[in-house]
Amino acid sequence: MATFARLPITSRTVRLLMPVAALLFLGLALLIRVVDDGALRQYSGTALYASMVWAGVLFLWPRMAPVPAGTLATVFCWLVECAQLTGVPAELSARSLAARLALGVQFDPVDLAWYPVGVAPLVVLHHLVRARRRTASPAARPVDTHV
Repeated sequence: MATFARLPITSRTVRLLMPVAALLFLGLALLIRVVDDGALRQYSGTALYASMVWAGVLFLWPRMAPVPAGTLATVFCWLVECAQLTGVPAELSARSLAARLALGVQFDPVDLAWYPVGVAPLVVLHHLVRARRRTASPAARPVDTHV
């Protein structure tokens, strides 16, 4: 059996994995909605929404480094949240369930803090996978010139 570190992680692989990751985040969010109707439901949904956005960023730009990918995902979430101050997302959400799920309805400043909570662990994981890949790759190892 090949270990994870030996598997080639190409742009194509990332593009195949990110929709699966997004579906897992969505499934987890829906599961939490079934078992909880309090704060866990509210805040985990916000964090997992940001996790899905992170997966979307890497789907679009599979070679993006961890910190820029996490920053882009978080800023996108913040922009969507701040757009709720305009009333446009609420208007669109009244007409479409998809818009309601993607854009939300009303601004909640607490959500601004929860978006990074959904992204930060993924940035760390992304960094660890990239670092492990570099150390496992023979081309990444320094050549010993001392004889």
